[in-house]
Amino acid sequence: MDHTDVIFQLILHGGNARSLAMEAIALAKNRDLSGAEDALKRAGEELGRAHQNQTALIQKEIAGEKTEISMLLIHAQDHLMNAITVKDLATEFVEMYSQIHAGKEAGV
Repeated sequence: MDHTDVIFQLILHGGNARSLAMEAIALAKNRDLSGAEDALKRAGEELGRAHQNQTALIQKEIAGEKTEISMLLIHAQDHLMNAITVKDLATEFVEMYSQIHAGKEAGV
């Protein structure tokens, strides 16, 4: 896979992870906690794929193959970092909605 393909894979998997994390929040809000957990799991898998691509770039640079810093690479890194943040927050939201729904069911 060439340099540009790796960058586009970062964007693809980062974007997928972010979308799945947002989906998890919506599912939890609508009381589908099982669906929310599944979406979070899938978001984590997408982040894993993105991380593998990022690691490939880092390993090439460590091996002496200079990585060209481009707007596309910066955009890909931004996508990945945003996806990680959104997934972390989505995990908290799902837990919060779980507690809210449990409280409502218990009459609290």
